[in-house]
Amino acid sequence: MPRAARKKSEESMYHVMSRSISEVDLFQCDEDKDYYLSLLKRYKEKYHCKIYCYVLMSNHVHIYIDPCGFDISTFMRCLNNAYVAYFNRKYDRHGHLFQGRFASTIVDNDTYSLTLSAYIHNNPKDLPGYAGREEYYRYSSYGIYTGCRKDTDGIVDTEFILSHFGRDKRAARQKYRVFTESMKETGIMREVDDSIMKAYTENVYSSEKQYIVRNRTPEDIIYKISNLLGRGVAEKLRAKYSREASRIRAFTVYIMRSICGYTYKSLCEYIGNMSLSGISRLTNEGFRLIKEDLKYRNTFNSLIRAG
Repeated sequence: MPRAARKKSEESMYHVMSRSISEVDLFQCDEDKDYYLSLLKRYKEKYHCKIYCYVLMSNHVHIYIDPCGFDISTFMRCLNNAYVAYFNRKYDRHGHLFQGRFASTIVDNDTYSLTLSAYIHNNPKDLPGYAGREEYYRYSSYGIYTGCRKDTDGIVDTEFILSHFGRDKRAARQKYRVFTESMKETGIMREVDDSIMKAYTENVYSSEKQYIVRNRTPEDIIYKISNLLGRGVAEKLRAKYSREASRIRAFTVYIMRSICGYTYKSLCEYIGNMSLSGISRLTNEGFRLIKEDLKYRNTFNSLIRAG
């Protein structure tokens, strides 16, 4: 029987849960959790998404994510595949680690959004030593929300949730903690649990949040980049033996891949005479350019603002 199509929307935010197969814990030690968080940060930055909440448990992960228009399936496939490669290499094993596809539900209103954050942050309550001290669990974003610890990993955007509790950040943190504790033993927590296990929803969240327009054609991308960086981008995209052409090519391929979600195969076909590994290398080089070169970073920001 073919599996059902995942419910998606360019404007949606998601509650995502990934679970390991029954015979293997997803995380064998804290080092594994640290590595997973490093991957979460990598792909959150690479694909320009926002992470509102997360918790890493022994055999599963919960993430509240705003992909900002990026394809959620592509994001999770990159994240989970990279972790499986690390895990299998480290523990000298082969085969599946995750239990089927990740589960996802669309966050469709503010009430669900706040309840979901409390649900995720209350997950450690059954761990030894963390009942009533959930914010001290290192592998949850809860401590960042309460000010218990700093976001040294640079992963979480707390403003979206805390803004519902007032403008004063210190007071908002305290109110949020009271709210999260009050939700701990309510029936709503079971409803959220049931919802993510079903993994599908019909609703699309409509809000005032901003998202990145992803459905652009290659020609549209090249036209906009040409206006910002100068003419001749199309020619430089296929040119060889030129340092500047190489940088333009890497930047453009990165935009097509990370912002608009083109596959490596489709990029190979569009550019021509490129291998999958070559496209992967260009994508990584384009990502590096945005982080290190002010000209390309400003161009990227202008592309997002242009919509």
